[in-house]
Amino acid sequence: MSLIRRSNVFDPFSLDLWDPFEGFPFGSGSSSSLSPSFPRTSSETAAFAGARIDWKETPEAHVFKADVPGLKKEEVKVEVEDGNILQISGERNKEQEEKTDTWHRVERSSGRFLRRFRLPENAKTEQIRASMENGVLTVTVPKEEVQKPEVKSIQISG
Repeated sequence: MSLIRRSNVFDPFSLDLWDPFEGFPFGSGSSSSLSPSFPRTSSETAAFAGARIDWKETPEAHVFKADVPGLKKEEVKVEVEDGNILQISGERNKEQEEKTDTWHRVERSSGRFLRRFRLPENAKTEQIRASMENGVLTVTVPKEEVQKPEVKSIQISG
């Protein structure tokens, strides 16, 4: 029996879409053998977890804000896949090491990140806007206006 229910209800946190290990050199997290699918180093783990994203809904739009410090806009991609999947990805390159350098601490992650979100049916994907300022990527997905049902008053005779 599957724990994931499929229905017509929009679920932004649906578990059937996002695989955080997909596309990384150490394989998919869905492998039955533990050792080949687990990250080999902590920097690989930090790479996919490094992009923190907030998603809020306003009356006019869905707004995504991603922390991508140190990245240029050319190093980040915002795409719509299959008409309703918002995909935010990028790569932070590792700093060049000189043989004379002595590292005392390495905490900043490098590598690729990828986040995917299923957009609701009312999203206007053809009007998505993205901007980047001070290390924060903002993606705005406008929403279609909700059509209010037309109410027609009927005269009562008698």
